[in-house]
Amino acid sequence: MNSLRRTLLLSLLAALAAVFLSGGLATFVAARAEIDGLMDYQLRQLALSLRDQQFGRPNAAPLAPPEESLDFVIQVWDSSGVQLYLSRPHSTLPSLAQLGYSTVRTSEGDWRVFSIPLLDRVIQVAQPMSVRSRMAADAALRTLIPLLAVIPLFGALIWYLVGRGLRPLERLARDVATRRPDSLEPLRAEHVPDEARPLVHALNHLLDRLDQALAAQRAFVADAAHELRTPLAALQIQLHLCERAGDPQARAAALGELRAGLQRATHMVQQLLTLARQEPGAAAPAHAPVMLADVARRTLADHAPLAEARRIDLGAEALDDRLAVLGDAAALRTLAGNLIDNAIRYTPEGGRIDVGVRRDDGDPLCWLYVSDSGPGIPPAERERVLDRFYRRAGQEQTGSGLGLAIVRSIAERHGARLVLDASPLGGLRVAVGFPPAAAAG
Repeated sequence: MNSLRRTLLLSLLAALAAVFLSGGLATFVAARAEIDGLMDYQLRQLALSLRDQQFGRPNAAPLAPPEESLDFVIQVWDSSGVQLYLSRPHSTLPSLAQLGYSTVRTSEGDWRVFSIPLLDRVIQVAQPMSVRSRMAADAALRTLIPLLAVIPLFGALIWYLVGRGLRPLERLARDVATRRPDSLEPLRAEHVPDEARPLVHALNHLLDRLDQALAAQRAFVADAAHELRTPLAALQIQLHLCERAGDPQARAAALGELRAGLQRATHMVQQLLTLARQEPGAAAPAHAPVMLADVARRTLADHAPLAEARRIDLGAEALDDRLAVLGDAAALRTLAGNLIDNAIRYTPEGGRIDVGVRRDDGDPLCWLYVSDSGPGIPPAERERVLDRFYRRAGQEQTGSGLGLAIVRSIAERHGARLVLDASPLGGLRVAVGFPPAAAAG
């Protein structure tokens, strides 16, 4: 489990340890520089203090040994290169060294050497560099150990403070966990840290959209039940009339009415299923490039028999074969089919319907449009006819009231623009503008 408290604790402790270690390193570097200066001074002072010492003479006073903790080594050479004195036998210090300060590398490690020349001899005082490093490390540890000792205390304090800071989120989590499934009220953001407020606002926005979607679904189910009640009641009446028909002619007429009622009910159920598949939140296949002209031709071929039966001139006005859009081919055919079906349904016999696909110069959209010579729709009602189950008063033709609602839903899922205006043929023109495939991708 990815615990925010544990992550913050470990991160802060790691940062704290890094700060302490950096401080220890800085202490080591500073102490080493200071010790180098101090030890160099002591090397020089020790060498100068030996200027009057007699080396190599029988009556010479013995030399006091250097301080062991500083690990100094003294050697004296005469002018001919003969070693007069060596405080540590078997040391590997060179016999000749640079006058003044120098650093010498030997098999025993690096040495810091100070050489001072006199008239008849050279005095050298040396010290291993490891002694200085050890002294600097001791100084750094003396500084670092107390700091490292308080890390557990800092950890406990951080754990408490982080837990206290996360309490509003824990209360928020309990609020969500104890809610009823149908409770979609906004979450309260009181006492929530500023960093968590965007999350609360996003959740509230999601709850609001979910509430709207559920409300729309409930309204859809209620409207569908209401709309299906009428044709089902009519079917029951027609079935009753068919059962009571006394002669074959009356029975045939009743059966014809029953068949027509069944067709209308079937059409409405199919439209309801189509609309449900196009509602927001419904699963949709991945979009792919689709040629709008191919969609128009196929839909025209499917509806040609129906138009011919009503003696309607159904044809293509202009189909640009270069225009491709990103979309679901089946959904686009459903869109075009509903537009043509609506046009056939409301265009009187002997009328005309034109279907076109084009893109005008300077227009970023690819347009699929259907124009008819029917009665048209007044501008004041053009927005309302896109609502589900809306039917204009006084219409001789009755439909499900779902055709244009399906068109709008499919257009919205494709990011298309839907326009209803007057047709050059005298009726209604419905145009759907899609982003081209290149722009949509």
